[in-house]
Amino acid sequence: MRVIFMGTPAFAVPTLDALVEAGHEVVLVVAQPDKPVGRGRKLTSPPVAARAKELGLPLSQPRAIRSGSFPERVKSLQADVAVVLAYGRILTTELLEAPKHGCINVHASLLPRWRGAAPIQAAILHGDEVTGVCTQQMEEGLDTGPVFAEERLVLSEDITAGELHDALMELSAQVAVRTLGMLEQGATPTPQDESQATHAPKISKTDGLVSFDQPAIEISRRVRAMTPWPGGQVQLADHVLKIKGLKRVDGKGRPGEILSVSPLVVACGQGALELTTVQAPGRKAVSGADYANGRRLNPGDTLS
Repeated sequence: MRVIFMGTPAFAVPTLDALVEAGHEVVLVVAQPDKPVGRGRKLTSPPVAARAKELGLPLSQPRAIRSGSFPERVKSLQADVAVVLAYGRILTTELLEAPKHGCINVHASLLPRWRGAAPIQAAILHGDEVTGVCTQQMEEGLDTGPVFAEERLVLSEDITAGELHDALMELSAQVAVRTLGMLEQGATPTPQDESQATHAPKISKTDGLVSFDQPAIEISRRVRAMTPWPGGQVQLADHVLKIKGLKRVDGKGRPGEILSVSPLVVACGQGALELTTVQAPGRKAVSGADYANGRRLNPGDTLS
């Protein structure tokens, strides 16, 4: 099939590779413009654009997609389909309807659950036992289009958003290739059940903040959902402590009470947590035990 691929971050690169390896003709790759990166503010291509250059594929990084020459270029390609994965911009009706089969979005959840910007974090934060990747026919609504195919993934109790990101990145490539095969065979997508729709809003820097007044299971979910960014954090008396690793353990006490220092175990509103790895401001990440030793903490003290 003649395919337009639209994506920007590293998450989308395996899918671009898979479409090429499957023999589809990628007639255009569309990514966000290059941006200044690092202290030197060096202009750097996003991962999808960099990969397109390596593969020698036609590349467009338009600053405007609603006006100028871009819409006409897309229509002139007479593509069979556009595959969209984390491109980062809302497409106009003109662009959605340009390819013969329209635009197919690869989404990192099992729609209609977790429509929106942060489905990976939402699945962990809300304790989902299963998540996955699906493809949907794009329409003007946010992730509301009918679904072609999905791949499911059972979530382990200790998985982080970073680990889930990498697992779903590989599943996305499989689902995208399978969906194009379905299109070639004339498959039609299945409408979503609107009554089951949930929304996953964009993550902010403050979403990693936790309090030991909360149940241990909720703290664990939030920290894992916000790892690696923005990271789990707890506001202490004199600094913000980053929680880099933790696990639920047996224990009971007043919220924030230190039950053990080696390992570092803290009581929560319900249950307890072992803080396996933490990081104080301006310091390297260390074990919870080393942090407790450096702060001269003792069982019975309060970490709050």
